[in-house]
Amino acid sequence: MLYTVTSLVFIFLARVTDVSIGTFRIILVARGYRQIAPVLGFFEVLIWITAISHVMQNLNSVWSYIAYAAGFAAGTFVGMKLESVISIGYQSIRIIPTEKVTALPLMLREEGFGITTVAGRGMKNDVVIIYTTVPRSRVKELLDLVETFEPNAFITIEDVRSHKSGYVSLPGYSANTGKGIAKRK
Repeated sequence: MLYTVTSLVFIFLARVTDVSIGTFRIILVARGYRQIAPVLGFFEVLIWITAISHVMQNLNSVWSYIAYAAGFAAGTFVGMKLESVISIGYQSIRIIPTEKVTALPLMLREEGFGITTVAGRGMKNDVVIIYTTVPRSRVKELLDLVETFEPNAFITIEDVRSHKSGYVSLPGYSANTGKGIAKRK
């Protein structure tokens, strides 16, 4: 009985680990970080082989199947949480404020965000479209600023696979540093 419980816990934890690694690996590949994917894939499959071998040793136990499936589900969740905590990559954000004259572009620049504004024509009137690319770790900060100054703004967010040149705010960029650099430009 002790062997079975230990084996079930091992199967569950092995699946949590290998699926977390796999989920993270797929997200990295999708974001263009392909150098580390083969290394993660190696460990993912190595762990998976050990987990499946324990399941094969316990083919008569429905609990080993449940532990395997539960580990998969938990591993998917853990992998997604891991990715959101690490916040690797950049996101492209488009903001269309509802107000014709808005201080939002100035505030975003003051906080160190590199933005580009473009005049556009909306359904009812002229609009300003604000474009920016920011590290994923700063997206919440940017959205909080937009919510403060333009709570009804239309916002779209997309992942960026790569970028070249231009002004992209750095992760961990403090507001004071951003103000100093933004004013010099």
